[in-house]
Amino acid sequence: MARTKSSFVCQSCGAVYPRWTGKCEACDAWNSIVEETVEAAPIGGGKRSGGGGSGKALDFVSLKGTSEERPRLTSGIAELDRVLGGGLVDGSATLIGGDPGIGKSTLLLQAAAALSAQARVAYISGEEAIDQIRMRASRLAVSDAGVDLASATSVRDILASLDRPDGPRIAIIDSIQTMYVDLIDSAPGTVGQVRASAQELIRVAKRRGIALLLVGHVTKEGAIAGPRVLEHMVDTVLYFEGERGHPFRILRGVKNRFGPTDEIGVFDMTERGLEEVKNPSALFLADRQDGVAGAAVFAGIEGSRPMLVEIQALVAPSAYGTPRRAVVGWDSNRLAMLLAVLEARGGLDLSGRDVYLNVAGGLRIGEPAADLAVAAAIVSSLTGVPVTGSTVLFGEVGLSGEVRAVGRPDARLKEAAKLGFHHAIAPKGRGAKDARNGSDMTVTAVADVGALIRRLEAAADGPIRILDADARR
Repeated sequence: MARTKSSFVCQSCGAVYPRWTGKCEACDAWNSIVEETVEAAPIGGGKRSGGGGSGKALDFVSLKGTSEERPRLTSGIAELDRVLGGGLVDGSATLIGGDPGIGKSTLLLQAAAALSAQARVAYISGEEAIDQIRMRASRLAVSDAGVDLASATSVRDILASLDRPDGPRIAIIDSIQTMYVDLIDSAPGTVGQVRASAQELIRVAKRRGIALLLVGHVTKEGAIAGPRVLEHMVDTVLYFEGERGHPFRILRGVKNRFGPTDEIGVFDMTERGLEEVKNPSALFLADRQDGVAGAAVFAGIEGSRPMLVEIQALVAPSAYGTPRRAVVGWDSNRLAMLLAVLEARGGLDLSGRDVYLNVAGGLRIGEPAADLAVAAAIVSSLTGVPVTGSTVLFGEVGLSGEVRAVGRPDARLKEAAKLGFHHAIAPKGRGAKDARNGSDMTVTAVADVGALIRRLEAAADGPIRILDADARR
């Protein structure tokens, strides 16, 4: 006979408590703990102790052996296939998260239409009616694709449609927060429902070899809503990023059991849907203006591809007692560290000045190699000396002011040369040596931030504003 079990679960982090409490000790959220009731079937007979159950003994094997490589389904969307590691794998579970309206459903409907030419695809929506999906398909010009549509939220009904010999090879669930398991007495979207729904869907996908794609909502902090264990359950986690004011969309892989992580795909949101961007560097630099102080071009690496992006800085007198530090697309803590290094090691006067930093195009950079380009943009804005338009920069800045070498300098330089850049400022030593070997560009090696400032002085044909020791005291 089935038994009923009750537990108290935090709706913010998924922590479980035996009784209700006002504050979650795991995530410090208040009034987020809700009682959830689960009607569970008995696991089996026998004693509950370790050796008295009715479980089946496991067949252990050695590490050495041959395993068949799992085939992949390519969607025909090169940027999506790149992030997935070459395409979808049978029996895999992929979670795609992003802000509302960023284009998750549009991307998946385009992918479903492309994949339907190779295999049977089921698109199940819990958020939209069939007519709404058809309207989007008409706008995207994919109405003739052989995609099976359904609007449902019951996991029991969905499993009955998927768990069959003639079921689809690819299943898209939009979204996991709208699904519910009728054995759990809580509303859809709660921690218990999201966890149970994903577990049941993934279990059937693994057994039947279905490539499962789940759409996930995100919280205001940018994390996928629901229990953190959801990201551990799936094989691949993708985040769809972008600013509403920019047409560019970045699909970033943060977990992938079948391919590289931190790979990105770049799309352009148009009236006809999402279009692939073959050369993201040229797109991000399309509106760049030469001879403007406070701008520098960073030669970075996103995943496996080199990418050039413009970094803009504005240093202005502060109207308040505490200067402002505003950052878009970069780490604000790293900016504070870099400003301290420029003051202590470079002798610049940044106290009493607001500093604004922006990565043009809506791209978010997390690579430490951007330190040198950010420093150059800040120095350029502070002094009014533009960085030469044909120059790219890369290098990590340490707390003692030294510029450290970064990985793959040859790929960075080759991408810059392809886009018409002729000069680079790079770290001294191994980084500059490798860069010269990878490209015919002129490379200026700098050992510290002082050398960077002197380089800008040479471009300005005169000294720039640097405080002396008495002024700093």
